[in-house]
Amino acid sequence: MAFPEDRLYSEEHLWVKQERGSKAVLGFSSYAPQLYGEILDLELPEEGDELEKGEIFGSVETARGVEELSSPVSGEVLAVNEEILEDPEIINNDPYGDGWLLKVRLSDPEELEELMSADEYEDYLEEEGEAPFEEEEEEEFFFEEEE
Repeated sequence: MAFPEDRLYSEEHLWVKQERGSKAVLGFSSYAPQLYGEILDLELPEEGDELEKGEIFGSVETARGVEELSSPVSGEVLAVNEEILEDPEIINNDPYGDGWLLKVRLSDPEELEELMSADEYEDYLEEEGEAPFEEEEEEEFFFEEEE
């Protein structure tokens, strides 16, 4: 599984993509739906709310239960993706595009340095025993013919 290199990743399986200046977009990594199961519902902050790095900012309900979301950065919420609140299935299908969660104005852009690159995130998953599920290759069986 490849993770987009233009994003940074948190241990909580969220990505952050810095945009112009101190603006950034947050979303779930493509691994999150595999880990949590199908995303059924979300609770997110409202526009204007403040996020604090490491603090709970919302929750996600999945087929496996409810998980709290811990913010990878601090900042002011500029926009909430209303479409995913109506149809969380978008996240399962397009986590790096239409499935984004929030747009924020970073209060401390240096916090981005504490997040992982795509390669570091992939290494983190392997170290934690959370390697992304990969399709198993079909095994080939060869039988010797009897003469």
